[in-house]
Amino acid sequence: MPVVRSPEAVTHEIHGARFVSYATPLTGSGELCAWRGEIPAGTRAPAHTVSREEIFHLLVGELLITLDGRTERVRAGDTVIVNAGSNLGVENPTEHTAISWVTTSVGLTAELADGSRITPPWAN
Repeated sequence: MPVVRSPEAVTHEIHGARFVSYATPLTGSGELCAWRGEIPAGTRAPAHTVSREEIFHLLVGELLITLDGRTERVRAGDTVIVNAGSNLGVENPTEHTAISWVTTSVGLTAELADGSRITPPWAN
């Protein structure tokens, strides 16, 4: 039975945020990836278009989520469904770190506004 203990999770940092990876093919998952996102106070991640659906659940804090040009204030307990092909922006305008739990399918990529692509290791 694959069990990923908290100390075994792999941490990645990009654009001022931290991604703590639990479920990937490297840890035994065949189809899904899951990670904890930590978005520090004042962080604004660059907008990006996702290649696969993501389910973004906010565990702690508040964020401004912009999805295809529409911005919503999201609070702890809220879930945002990000469909494949959507343009996503995440901002933490508060003074506290926000913590999220995100799932997607294996193979997610993200395209930034400048056309560059990211293949996040926490989602592949």
